[in-house]
Amino acid sequence: MHDLVSVSGLPKPEQYAELVQQLRGLLEGERDSIANLANASALLYHSLEGLNWAGFYLHRGDELVLGPFQGKVACVRLALGRGVCGTAAASRTTQVVEDVHAFPGHIACDPASRSEIVVPLIQGDRLIGVLDIDSPQLSRFDAQDREGLEAFARVLLEATDF
Repeated sequence: MHDLVSVSGLPKPEQYAELVQQLRGLLEGERDSIANLANASALLYHSLEGLNWAGFYLHRGDELVLGPFQGKVACVRLALGRGVCGTAAASRTTQVVEDVHAFPGHIACDPASRSEIVVPLIQGDRLIGVLDIDSPQLSRFDAQDREGLEAFARVLLEATDF
């Protein structure tokens, strides 16, 4: 069992440095993808403020399929290239969306979500899936979140067998 250290009140770069450190501890000695994705989503959801969903969609054929997450029930299948998750997967670039209702083709799994960040998970040339985080706050995510979550995703990818 791991006790989580609170990151509340720390500047964002320090929050993410602490979360990466905690993730390393959670993943130590475990390479199973489902276990690691489940713990990673719980770590993010319970550590970062202002979230209403944190989890993963996994690349399967020409779509993304719901993986481990924390939050309300979610859309199960998303087409590549559609919505924020599908755009991040198809473009292989992180998407930071200040207002999801202004994003062309946004897929509203939870109408309470207002902003979103999606980080593609790529090992070598292979698209594994995406890390998706939603917030009910407008403009919740910024460049510091992008950098921190991309670092978080790199640690997860290095420590996990997909």
